[in-house]
Amino acid sequence: VIMDGATLEPLKIVSTRGMTVDTQEYHPEPRVAAIVASHQHPEFIVNVKETGRILLVDYSDIDNLSVTTINAARFLHDGGWDSTKRYFLTAANKSDKVAVVDSKERKLAAMVDVDKIPHPGRGANFVHPEYGPVWVTSALGNSKITMIGTDPEEHPEQAWKAVRVIEGQGGGSLFVKTHPKSSNLWVDTPLNPETEISQSVAVFDINDLDAGFEVLPIAEWADLGEGPKRVVHPEFNKAGDEVWFSVWSGKEEESAIVIVDDKTRK
Repeated sequence: VIMDGATLEPLKIVSTRGMTVDTQEYHPEPRVAAIVASHQHPEFIVNVKETGRILLVDYSDIDNLSVTTINAARFLHDGGWDSTKRYFLTAANKSDKVAVVDSKERKLAAMVDVDKIPHPGRGANFVHPEYGPVWVTSALGNSKITMIGTDPEEHPEQAWKAVRVIEGQGGGSLFVKTHPKSSNLWVDTPLNPETEISQSVAVFDINDLDAGFEVLPIAEWADLGEGPKRVVHPEFNKAGDEVWFSVWSGKEEESAIVIVDDKTRK
């Protein structure tokens, strides 16, 4: 649904029904997952989950709407931009792949194999000392944290490949996060079945990934009562010196937001 940005009045409704990219089966009600705005063209980039198709919706002329379809892989979910805001990397989670869309050329740039059940949120970008600019995803299905090269001009050998995989606390991760002013990579694990892991986060030093991760007991710091207290979704403040975490509990239980100093990790 395309809406007026000021009034939220629906302006155009576009059906996402269609055939799956692999088995060519008709899907009557595929869900829309991530929607992002292109930095290159007046377009929305839309993930259609069950069919595995990515739609480039040109909103410059809504009355004569133009939609470009990119075939990717089934079970598209969330994703984010590389550091240049040209390439959109998005997880096809149950297909164990990351699709790379060149939003400038308006086409699929690559399909990258990862595992297992990648779930990047928006992902995280930083410059790896060996491989150059990378984009990072964690996973629901295992403890792997995968780095994908994103610089086809200066680092063509590493571009659109899983250049490095490191081990986090465990599976059940939903979000990874860093900031241009930070040297830390934060990785949550809220859906891990082990309480100690779901109630804490792992933090890596980007400049010394071989050193492994430090575990911070975020839920313990929240000092709450009973409840699952799942720690989820690190987000930086604008200055890049604080990381905010949600500590989720049940409807009848107390939840919290915990703010951590990015430099001291306190």
